[in-house]
Amino acid sequence: MEEFSHKSVLLDETIGNLNIKPDGIYVDGTLGGGGHSYEIASRLSVKGRLIGIDQDADAINAATERLKPYADRVTIVRNNYTNIAEVLKELGIDKVDGIILDLGVSSYQIDTAERGFTYMVDAPLDMRMDQRQDQTAKDIINKYSEFELYRVIRDYGEDKFAKNIAKHIAAARLDKEIETTFELTEIIKAAIPMKIRAVGGHPAKKTFQAIRIELNKELEVLTDSIDTMVDLLSDEGRICIITFHSLEDRIVKIRFRNNENRCTCPPNFPMCVCGKKTKGTVITRKPILPSQEELEVNKRSKSAKLRVFQKIVN
Repeated sequence: MEEFSHKSVLLDETIGNLNIKPDGIYVDGTLGGGGHSYEIASRLSVKGRLIGIDQDADAINAATERLKPYADRVTIVRNNYTNIAEVLKELGIDKVDGIILDLGVSSYQIDTAERGFTYMVDAPLDMRMDQRQDQTAKDIINKYSEFELYRVIRDYGEDKFAKNIAKHIAAARLDKEIETTFELTEIIKAAIPMKIRAVGGHPAKKTFQAIRIELNKELEVLTDSIDTMVDLLSDEGRICIITFHSLEDRIVKIRFRNNENRCTCPPNFPMCVCGKKTKGTVITRKPILPSQEELEVNKRSKSAKLRVFQKIVN
């Protein structure tokens, strides 16, 4: 197996914003190769604890090896971070001092051809973050209706040619199943005008992103998890979330703001009737972006944004 690698984006900024306490309890909800987790664990005393969660078996294996020097303070669980409350309950943990999510696809997942995440290498259409899952990208491409494909590519890929791409996919699969990344890429190319292909980025990028998000329910998982994670924080505990496209960033921004906002009553109400209290403070009024130095050494950090929320117990 190829070595699991992933350059941890915004590493210093994330670790700095976690305000790590040596005896604190922290959760890395997207463990990956263990880059962020290693830095957290190295700052913990033997009284501290780090729980690493990931649904990818390769990530679990790689992170377990990488975190061996701190095995006495690290617990690794194969699961989806959306189940963080259940994971912590099983470990007998009520509250934590910090949570981190790095929502990027790992370099390993992109560069390992058979995982089917990239349009740059021919491979089976897979794209599963958790390979225990039955459905693959191939199922979406071949079984979704033309309208459903259009909706996915429009909403999750934000591609203005979504309707034409869906039409071309639906037509192509009448002859035979679409099975590989290159087959899909050629169909997408045919759906986009030549003059656009000549000046834009790779024509398949947005569609591949859209199919991956749909398959792994990435936006639903994120939306459903943030409020739960806020509730799991101890006083002054922090959540650091790194996103890589506007859809994710928008969700994080809105959920953080909603948890910060107090009264939700209309402005013309004479008094508050909703009884809502703030759960904390948004630390990052604007997202933290990679430095020029990081951009030069890690091109995949280009679209990364870090947002931070701190819990306040009323």
